[in-house]
Amino acid sequence: MADLWVSKILKRTLRERGTIKAKPDFNVSEDVAALRKAIDGIGTTEKTLIDILTHRSSSQKQAISKAYEETTKRILVNDLKGDTSGKFEKLLVALARSPALNDAKWLIKAMKGAGTDTNILIEILASRTNKQIKELSAVYAEQTKKTLVQNLKTEVSGDFGKAILLLAEGARDESTNVNADKAKEDAKALYQAGEKRLGTDESKFIEILCKRSIPHLRQTILEYKNISGKTLQKSIEKEMSGKLEDLLVAVVKCVMSTPAYFAEKIYKSMKGAGTDENTLTRVMVSRGEIDMLDIRAEFKKLYQRSLYKEISSDVSGNYGDCLKMICGGED
Repeated sequence: MADLWVSKILKRTLRERGTIKAKPDFNVSEDVAALRKAIDGIGTTEKTLIDILTHRSSSQKQAISKAYEETTKRILVNDLKGDTSGKFEKLLVALARSPALNDAKWLIKAMKGAGTDTNILIEILASRTNKQIKELSAVYAEQTKKTLVQNLKTEVSGDFGKAILLLAEGARDESTNVNADKAKEDAKALYQAGEKRLGTDESKFIEILCKRSIPHLRQTILEYKNISGKTLQKSIEKEMSGKLEDLLVAVVKCVMSTPAYFAEKIYKSMKGAGTDENTLTRVMVSRGEIDMLDIRAEFKKLYQRSLYKEISSDVSGNYGDCLKMICGGED
């Protein structure tokens, strides 16, 4: 019995790596009243909006949205849009929506109009779990009346298209057991499909990297280095180019460390002149409840600077204050 209790505590601790957490003494009526006062009063009280939307779990915020609509006959997201503007508005709206709805909306936007924003497709589909992909796909179908796979087929093609469609199915093997011999076999197959031959057999890379389980791929990546003397990422960068290279490198990075992958995304969004607010917002919101503590640690390890300080020096105003709340503090 004691072992079971310890196991449950450990699982909970492992899960809780986000900075946005459920409020223990959550009172939906109080939150709705506070939001109404902040939105309906003379001048919007941004501090209240930030405080509530960064200190409630996603399920609590969905309960608030439902109660807000029942009480006011208005939609919370629409009121946030009406009372705020620009990047701050986009950030608050994303915080108020469910993770699956955010992912669906971001994918819809990525495929809207002329050209496709493949960076968003790659970021979302390379990093999400099967469960997250199934949930976002269901919401995507509700929003567009077509399946994600159907729409992707009209947007992507070639080997990149094959790889993206495989990931969009959300059917990656989820086994936690690792067979070292099979990992060696896959490492050898990747070496023979790339480094060891003239020309590259992209289909072998796609099949292994988009279908195998994450623990299996971690072992395969280690075995690959033993066989090739190079990292798998370096081999992909040498053997491939364009969107397929970007996608498979993203998959490898997420296999090794999803928090490190997102720490790099955040860093690049703030690097140089100007800030890529769309990427910064998307990553901070989508990871706030999942692994922001780990992203902070990886950011510090990679760039010798705290994420909180980087945000403080790069963005300001209500937008900056809200991002700092998601970041959750200095370390």
